[in-house]
Amino acid sequence: MANVGLLFVGAVLFMNGLLLLGKADPRSAAVFNLFIGALQVLTPTYLIFTAGNDPDKILSASGIYLFGFTYLYVGIVLLAGMDNICVGYYSLFVAVVALGYSFANFHLLKDNPFGVIWLYWSFLWGLFFVLFGLRRTELTVYVGWVTAIEGWITGVIPAALLLSGYWKHTTEIAIALGAFAVVVFGALWPLTRKSRQAARIAGQAS
Repeated sequence: MANVGLLFVGAVLFMNGLLLLGKADPRSAAVFNLFIGALQVLTPTYLIFTAGNDPDKILSASGIYLFGFTYLYVGIVLLAGMDNICVGYYSLFVAVVALGYSFANFHLLKDNPFGVIWLYWSFLWGLFFVLFGLRRTELTVYVGWVTAIEGWITGVIPAALLLSGYWKHTTEIAIALGAFAVVVFGALWPLTRKSRQAARIAGQAS
C-alpha cells in the first residue's frame, strides 16, 4: 500500500515541478495535490493501525504524513490564493525531520537506498523553505527542475521497482543515487544561472 502511495508522490512532485516551471495551471495542480495529500494521510493511518506492535512498520509509515500534510497544505493555499510563507516554514520542519528518517533508514531499518532518498527529500524541502519561506524567488526555475526530477528518482522509479519485486536494499543502489544527485543537481545550478539573473533584474526593476 505504501508503495502505491510512493508512486503518486512521484506524480505530484513531477506536477509541482511543472507548476514551478510555469507549465501547469495552479488551480488544476491544487486539486491534484489535494487528491494525493488525502491518500498520503489515509495510507499511513491504515498502516499504523494494522502494524500491531511492530515499531519498524510504524516508523516507516509515520514519515508518510510529512508528505500528506505538505500536499494538502499546498492544495488549499493554491485554491484559496493564500500567502505561501507558512508552507515554506513547514518545509523547514520537514527538511529537518527528514534527516532523522534518513538516519533511521540507514541505522535502524538497514535500508541504505531509502536512507539516501530521505536525504533527497530533505534537500528538496530545504529548497522549498528557501523559495517560499525566505522569498528567494530567483531560485524558482532551479527548484522546479529539482522537484520534477525527484518525482521520478525518489517516487516513480523506486515505486515501480518495489511493486514489481526488483528493488534491492543494496549499498550499490545507494551510492548510485547519491552520485546522481551530486552530478545532476550540481549541473543544474549553472544551467539555471540565467533565470536567476533575470529574476534578480526583474526584482530590482520593480
